[in-house]
Amino acid sequence: MKILTYLVVILLIGSAAGAVYFRKVADDPETWHVDPITAAKPDTPNAVLVRPEGGDRTMPGYDVPPEALAEAIEAVALDEPRTERIGGSPDALWMTYVQRSRIFGFPDYISVKVLPKDDGATWAAFSRSRFGQSDLGVNAARLERWQNAVRQRLDG
Repeated sequence: MKILTYLVVILLIGSAAGAVYFRKVADDPETWHVDPITAAKPDTPNAVLVRPEGGDRTMPGYDVPPEALAEAIEAVALDEPRTERIGGSPDALWMTYVQRSRIFGFPDYISVKVLPKDDGATWAAFSRSRFGQSDLGVNAARLERWQNAVRQRLDG
């Protein structure tokens, strides 16, 4: 019984230490603020790359200037819980955000670049997990959710 108690205590301490580490790990823009047009997708399944060519899928075009699309993406991203911008700006049409998971604070990084398209704009995005091999579809779901929210915001 003592061994089981010790194991439970060790597990709890390890979980608490992990939660603190994942929440406090530095988000270095030099590392994570990447251009989704030129970024290389990792071999792990915990990343989604959306761009005009060579990605997992493409984003639709929007009948707004690139600056308006960048502002809409910024608003949608920062409306999400536990999300902050760590690089770039809407003025630069290129932003990178970190969004942390609710319980352990695992960081996911989302780099977005707004591109002119015909008489409007579109965007490329690279959403990836920093830790682990699988994200259980979180990155793909996030980009789908952001795409829908951007459309709603622009359709107003």
